[in-house]
Amino acid sequence: MKNKNNFWDRRYQQGNTGWNIGEISTPLKTYFDQLDLKDLKILIPGGGNSYEAEYLFHNGFSNVFVADISTYPLENFKNRVPEFPDSHIIHSDFFELTGHYELIIEQTFFCALDPSLRTRYVDKMHELLRPNGKLVGLLFQFPLHSSGPPYGGSAADYRQLFEKKFNVEIMAPAYNSIPPRAGRELFIKMIKA
Repeated sequence: MKNKNNFWDRRYQQGNTGWNIGEISTPLKTYFDQLDLKDLKILIPGGGNSYEAEYLFHNGFSNVFVADISTYPLENFKNRVPEFPDSHIIHSDFFELTGHYELIIEQTFFCALDPSLRTRYVDKMHELLRPNGKLVGLLFQFPLHSSGPPYGGSAADYRQLFEKKFNVEIMAPAYNSIPPRAGRELFIKMIKA
């Protein structure tokens, strides 16, 4: 795994983390605030500094797991939230994860992956979710280009990709993005088919 995460380790070491907004994103906070079941088994892959996990944990969600290929953000997270269970912090390549979850949170991870991995991502998400499990979060909406990450895409492209394995309940422009991302994020809620 070391070769795979050198790129991300360097980004964190150099402070080249433009995706890091330093707090939970507003669309995800709004979604979390309407969840009632505090024991949902939740995964945040490519979790980075995991402000979403911190928010969930401090709001009584006891079954949250964070995974990242780089140890740097996981260490940052653990330093910020020392009471978070060590066994719920997973240092792993996303494609090597196991287990089953009721809810998986997408926060800039999909668009950080090389576009050639998108079909594998959809398959892996489908594998990791329990029956009727949900994939919820944000995808960037801007023209796909080769100079990422992040890599963009369109709602039409995303639908075509995800509809093979998911029922797309919501895929719409986020109405409450932070100003630098306004008009560039799609809020998604998909159910495992």
